[in-house]
Amino acid sequence: MPDTVAVAMSGGVDSSVVAGMLHAQGENVVGMTMQLWNQRRLPELATDAPTGRCCSLDDVYDARHVAQLLGIPYYVVNFEKRFEEQVVKPFIDEYLAGRTPIPCTLCNNFIKFDQFLEMAEGVGAERIATGHYAQIGENRETGRHEMRRSADRGKDQTYFLFGLRQDQLARTMFPLGGMQKPAVRELARELGIPTAAKPDSQEICFVPNGDYAQFINAYFREQGIAPEETRGELVTSDGRVVGEHSGVHHFTVGQRRGIGVAAGEPLYVIATEPTSRRVVIGRTEELQRASMKVNGINWISIAAPAEPVRAEVKIRNKHAGAAASVFPTSDPTRVEVRFDQPQRAVTPGQGAVFYSGDLVLGGGWIE
Repeated sequence: MPDTVAVAMSGGVDSSVVAGMLHAQGENVVGMTMQLWNQRRLPELATDAPTGRCCSLDDVYDARHVAQLLGIPYYVVNFEKRFEEQVVKPFIDEYLAGRTPIPCTLCNNFIKFDQFLEMAEGVGAERIATGHYAQIGENRETGRHEMRRSADRGKDQTYFLFGLRQDQLARTMFPLGGMQKPAVRELARELGIPTAAKPDSQEICFVPNGDYAQFINAYFREQGIAPEETRGELVTSDGRVVGEHSGVHHFTVGQRRGIGVAAGEPLYVIATEPTSRRVVIGRTEELQRASMKVNGINWISIAAPAEPVRAEVKIRNKHAGAAASVFPTSDPTRVEVRFDQPQRAVTPGQGAVFYSGDLVLGGGWIE
């Protein structure tokens, strides 16, 4: 079938609207849902409270129902094994190594814009479309595909998309990138899509109760793996022992709650040291960093620069962004970022994404 578009249908309102609007525009649309994680695994983590997870069985039902109403072909593709190998296990390894990973970015890099593109080819689709809030364009002067923030800054998802390559951008559509979320819900109602009022997903799909450390422990029990001992000492930045902790994977840089040390002032996690099994705590001013190293760099809208680049750098999704200079190093996959003003809680394992206004220059992983 020529000019077919495969829409990644998660069962939510955004991807449902994408399928509906492309179908209404006369595109040959195929709906495809990625089965990523068996929600019946690790039943001890189940919760009766609404979690806002994506990729549940209810989501598959909703996606199929929308496809039936639109009258488009629909498939469920099973990526559970690859998802576990390329997202879940690296997530666990990163936490145990004292870093704070972003599984949604790993999923985008290795599943949604990699394996899904290959699967789309199998049904004759040269292009894919998703409900992500981001914008793609082509710079005719440079010949590069560019990524820009979405029109709805509150929903912008470019922070999680910094790993997309030029060949992937060339075949990807983000139809909602120029829309505001209320307008998307209104369009859903106009198209008769039953998920128009469905709440957005919030939690990581394989951690139903939001407790990452509990998930890691449950996963190890399921796999019959004896976890390495991670209990250790709570120490101040000058090495003074002030307590004990139950495992380094219970902590992340910047954390205040659950430290377990009484003090006359607020204390925060400054660093985790898995090798020595120490968690370093201190005052808020000790969280400030003037620079950081970033590896695994992927330049999106510009070619790899030979000179320092001025950018607004986001060090986590909700970070407002900070003015900085990005310095190339002798390693093309690694840069040094020097902030104009020191930033609080620069967290190893998180993404660092570089912007110039709305333009997404690129990004990588904080060391």
